[in-house]
Amino acid sequence: MKLRDIGWIWEGQGLDPGVFPSIFGVGEGAEYFGLDRVQFMFHPNNDLEMRKLSDKKEVVCDISKWKFYNPPQGGTAHQVDSSLESVAREAENVSRLSTNYPNITGAIHDDMKGLVEKSKISVNQYGKIYDALKKHNPNLKLWSVVYTHELDAEVWAGFTPFMDIINLWVWKSEDLVNLEEDLDRCRMIFPDKPINLGCYLRDYTLVAPVPMDRLKHQW
Repeated sequence: MKLRDIGWIWEGQGLDPGVFPSIFGVGEGAEYFGLDRVQFMFHPNNDLEMRKLSDKKEVVCDISKWKFYNPPQGGTAHQVDSSLESVAREAENVSRLSTNYPNITGAIHDDMKGLVEKSKISVNQYGKIYDALKKHNPNLKLWSVVYTHELDAEVWAGFTPFMDIINLWVWKSEDLVNLEEDLDRCRMIFPDKPINLGCYLRDYTLVAPVPMDRLKHQW
């Protein structure tokens, strides 16, 4: 089995500190890395974008929802609209799109814990997001981003029925040395959930690429 058989890649232009705009358009990052499963981030989910990704085997769409805007001082910035209404609306939008684009297999809630807390979304309310995603296509899976420093069973109590796939990330690359233990903890908290392990190429805390020795440890 090769990475191409199971690997995913984030597609979309983010505004990350210290990183210049990419020369790659939507779908081209996957081509560069030899992958055909993508998580589509940072942009609107609509027909134009989905047509550009129609040749991919699987597409999972962001519902968080990151939006670009023009700040008063000029230039371009982005912010997240994480309200219950916005996320549920985007989840239903993805559900509807999947009826025309069968390679859409799910949605991803990036930074789930932080954004749920930011918008004060309760466990009972979160079910509305899950139901919205399933409204037009009950086979869609909701991917939930979980960081290793958030691996506390009490934090996720009540939310687990609404989490189909755990997308696990190590925020600080210095913590990759604990990856095996963190994976064990993740399996204990989410015993019946598939785990998809994220691999940063850039460490946001260092504002620099992840050191090669740490990448090698993860792989």
